[in-house]
Amino acid sequence: MKKDKKNIERGMHDTYAKDPFKADLDIFGREVNPLTRRGFLRKSSLLAMASVIGSNIPFAENMPAGVMPALFANSDTPFSVPGKDGLIYLNDKPMTAETPPQLLDSPFTEPKYFFIRNNGNAPEESSLDPKTWTLEISGESCKNPQKFTIEELKKKFKTYTYALTIECAGNSRAEIVPTTKGNQWQLGAVGCGRWTGVRLRDVLEYCGIKKDAVYVAYYGADTRLDNNPDKEVISRGVPMSKALEDESLIAWEYEGEPIPYMNGFPLRLAIGGWSASVSGKWLKKIVIRNKVHDGEKMNGQSYRMPCKPVAPGEKVEDKDMCVLESMVVKSIITFPVSGIKTPLNKELQVRGKAWAGDRSVKEMWISIDFGGTWQKAELKKPINRLAWQEWSANVKFPQEGYYEVWARAVDDKGISQPMVLPGWNPRGYLSNSCHRIAVRVI
Repeated sequence: MKKDKKNIERGMHDTYAKDPFKADLDIFGREVNPLTRRGFLRKSSLLAMASVIGSNIPFAENMPAGVMPALFANSDTPFSVPGKDGLIYLNDKPMTAETPPQLLDSPFTEPKYFFIRNNGNAPEESSLDPKTWTLEISGESCKNPQKFTIEELKKKFKTYTYALTIECAGNSRAEIVPTTKGNQWQLGAVGCGRWTGVRLRDVLEYCGIKKDAVYVAYYGADTRLDNNPDKEVISRGVPMSKALEDESLIAWEYEGEPIPYMNGFPLRLAIGGWSASVSGKWLKKIVIRNKVHDGEKMNGQSYRMPCKPVAPGEKVEDKDMCVLESMVVKSIITFPVSGIKTPLNKELQVRGKAWAGDRSVKEMWISIDFGGTWQKAELKKPINRLAWQEWSANVKFPQEGYYEVWARAVDDKGISQPMVLPGWNPRGYLSNSCHRIAVRVI
């Protein structure tokens, strides 16, 4: 018996013989709907799945029991805001939107496709005048506090351009099991493009850094959703060593244009390799601290990971959480789009991007048999440190049927993406399981 895809995605499976889609129990004894993105498919369900997909599934014996076919794990709901195009809407208060993988196919992310992640209300666009905008440098460990206009920054300091990968710490949170709080990002809370500005290091050194300096933090012009004027929306930072890297920028330009309004116009930090939350938008103030910064979203559970591994669903006390720093090795498939049909006698080109936080990607691998075997992909070097890397491979399928192409990156320390589920944490950060797309060979 067949059922259409929409009914399957809604979990309407009760008419199947012997109920092959009956919910399983997770490790905590809770019922899990196997027809959701996070559901657990039993091996016995694969035959029924094949009837839904409309073809047999070669290598089905290799498909992990905890995996939903990629054909049902994708959304292409359009979303747009002024200056943006093709983004997928997640939230409007605060504004949050991600980029479909296919729009990340070009070497650098176009400004209109760069994802949006706000923590509060963006400042009124009419109030953002680059001619009068000022940036304050101060803090306990700043020798000579000063203010600069953007024009003064351009005149006093050398300008640099770096391609930097900026990714939300919660990107791919939708893959986490059990589900955690936060925006349920799929894959598109990431972008890489050429940022232009001055080195954060040059500005800090010009103002003087005291010997007791430990951290550098920011304050922006955005406001809280609750309109509380006494607290900032978000104020995070990085250790001195990260702030003083060549690639850490105070930026006013992205891909040769003023930074998009929703991405921090007219001035922001651009710090690659770490959570996007350290790259403060609508930048008004930078402080040099003599301690680890204690601003909004630096404490408690925000942007923190358990200091030691924990069981899925385990409660972790604040004191046992450590500040999240470098992002982890990850890759995406940007071409083709999941669900593509391709002839049996024709090779399929697959390509994408890979990155690894502060590290670089050493190898890229793809699989068409659910991880049973792997084929090495061609991997390009990054244009500069902290930029993502392009990869590609040609795939030939042995017979007609339903396939999934899986992508797996390995960083320069030999650390690989997990095939299915990443390690669990209470906020669903650093999710980096293999990206996979559905391909029907005809």
